[in-house]
Amino acid sequence: MPSTAVSFAAEGPPFDMSAAPETIVLAADRSRLRLSWPNGDEAQLCAEHLREKCRCAWCTRARIDGSFTATFDGVTIERLTPIGDYAINIAFSDGHARGIYPWPYLQLLARGALEAREGTAAAPHDGQRA
Repeated sequence: MPSTAVSFAAEGPPFDMSAAPETIVLAADRSRLRLSWPNGDEAQLCAEHLREKCRCAWCTRARIDGSFTATFDGVTIERLTPIGDYAINIAFSDGHARGIYPWPYLQLLARGALEAREGTAAAPHDGQRA
């Protein structure tokens, strides 16, 4: 049986570098992230919303099984760890530290939070903290 060569070399990064935030600032009370992008876009995402939107295998399985916690009231961000040039890992005060948030996903969450705050999109949780 002949082997088939597979090339993993890409002509560029496998993600949109314009989605990478220019700054990420953790609020002093650890309740939210403030993000800004080179194009001037800015957003704030609360820890509770980020925890709710975790896409790690454990959280995904819990959603499938119907055992995922509905709310994460009072959860804060304990630690931010860069993952290469493409994402951050967020550790939360409830002990969960498995989530990797790629730049495009973080930007998508930020856009959703902004749209919900402005009333241009229906969302049950706007990601913002008053």
